[in-house]
Amino acid sequence: MGHSPISDNSSAAVIARFLRSRGVDRVFALCGGHIMPIWMRLDAEGIRIVDVRDERAAVYMAHAHAELTGQLGVALVTAGPGVTNAMTGIANAHVARASVLVLSGVAPRQQENRGALQDISHTDLVRSITRYARTVRQPALVLQELDEAVSRAFGDGGEPGPVYLDFPVDTLRAEVPLALQMPEHFKPKSKRRLLPDPASVQEAVELLWSARRPLFISGRGARGSSAPLTQLLERLNALYLDTGESRGIVADSHPSVVAAMRGSVMGEADLVVTVGRRLDFQLGYGSPAVFKQAKFLRIADCAAELRDNRRGAVEIFASSTLALEAILAAAGERAPSTDMAWASTVRSAHVARSEKLVNTMRQAPPGEDGKMHPNRLLAALRAALPADAVVVADGGDFLSFARVGLPATTYLDPGSLGCIGIGTPFGIAASLALPERTVVVATGDGAFGFNAMEIDTAVRHKAPLLIVVANNGAWAIEVRDQAETHGHVVGTRLQFSDYAGMARSFGMHAERVTDADALPAAIARALANRPALLDVVVTPTAISSDARSGLAWVPDLQALAAWDDAERAWRDAGTDNRNLE
Repeated sequence: MGHSPISDNSSAAVIARFLRSRGVDRVFALCGGHIMPIWMRLDAEGIRIVDVRDERAAVYMAHAHAELTGQLGVALVTAGPGVTNAMTGIANAHVARASVLVLSGVAPRQQENRGALQDISHTDLVRSITRYARTVRQPALVLQELDEAVSRAFGDGGEPGPVYLDFPVDTLRAEVPLALQMPEHFKPKSKRRLLPDPASVQEAVELLWSARRPLFISGRGARGSSAPLTQLLERLNALYLDTGESRGIVADSHPSVVAAMRGSVMGEADLVVTVGRRLDFQLGYGSPAVFKQAKFLRIADCAAELRDNRRGAVEIFASSTLALEAILAAAGERAPSTDMAWASTVRSAHVARSEKLVNTMRQAPPGEDGKMHPNRLLAALRAALPADAVVVADGGDFLSFARVGLPATTYLDPGSLGCIGIGTPFGIAASLALPERTVVVATGDGAFGFNAMEIDTAVRHKAPLLIVVANNGAWAIEVRDQAETHGHVVGTRLQFSDYAGMARSFGMHAERVTDADALPAAIARALANRPALLDVVVTPTAISSDARSGLAWVPDLQALAAWDDAERAWRDAGTDNRNLE
């Protein structure tokens, strides 16, 4: 971009140096006049700018980068519609508790609130979905506000999540006093480690070693705790369920894993241990209707993952790794009370069901229309992908198929906000952050459409990902009640659009596949020519088990009735621990 006319001591230059000092090597951005000083100084500082086609995608990419690297994800968006476009991405990072910094600009100070171009109070819009939101008008406060925002993003003093700062254009060009450019602001900061309370650790040991049917469930707060968690599972002979937030921290082959028995094991456990995991809708809010008479042990370094919806019989507020290590040390050589017959029976059932699923996927018959079942596509991907592949799953009903049918040691999906459309942006960021690993995006066609233009970003930045679109032409499906005669239709159908043709127009390797037998060769060619896209035509008549049970977006009257029953059971239990906010 040539020599930058922005001063080396300007706010914009200080922002760029601060980011570089904190380990930021790339920023996901879409340019605009209000942020050009930052853009130019990022380039001068040698920070890579991954320019995107929509601000929402920039925040999605920063989100994925943060999740996969453990570092700060940074998005730079312009004022007005740049910020409003970004808000869905910010909201998704907020719910996912992802450490993302969003930067923007505003009109010059002398033009504020006078009807200037794109003059709007961004902080009022984003405050409820960020951990920190400020407009920084004084150059003297730039470093202080950056430092505070990044600390908040990593949960220093509270819950981690996205933060937001914007700056008037004249502030970005103004100089930060040299006396205030203190070295401590540029010093890299390590994540704080919270030590567990010894009394709580001892209580946890008593609870764990007296349990007959202990079950562990991990979440985002368990990342980085694979070794002590695995060791504790083995010491106790406990059973284990992962979630989308923590896929891969315990190997699928480990004898504690019983994912295929999720529903029954949650109802049979007498002790449930959550490690950095909220009890949200995916876990029935911890309801006795799901977990019966189980006690809870909750371990987390974040209050939102410690006491939401159900309080624990024991709660340990500490870094998960330190808490698990302390439990192991305190237990010594004590023998557990785990019912080995129960654990063995559940594990055997899990193995049998998992093997049956794999065989069923390979042999899944076509739909009534003769088109491929989506499980045939997933079976072909399972066979082709290396064990350490990074999988991004996206979509409505197709996500339900992929979540069950496509294993991964590193996994991302829309999360509990249900923010479909993350697939391609997440995949681009993943492939740039982890270029030595195979990154595949498995997405439905409706979800792909939200950010399909980002294939242009993938091509321009040579992002080595494979996008696989399950093209069933079904934006929505027909849903009828049991009476049939009083049924109704929800939504409309899409075309079986030529997504491969679209991708080729941007210079991407792309193929359309309609025959399941042609998948292995097509996948091999695509993996050898990334970035690549496979447009795989599948039947719209295949409905996932989640859709049938009402857990996906498809309405299901029986599932709603079942949920009403669960709510009544909760009330009948007489507990006062539910958080309804």
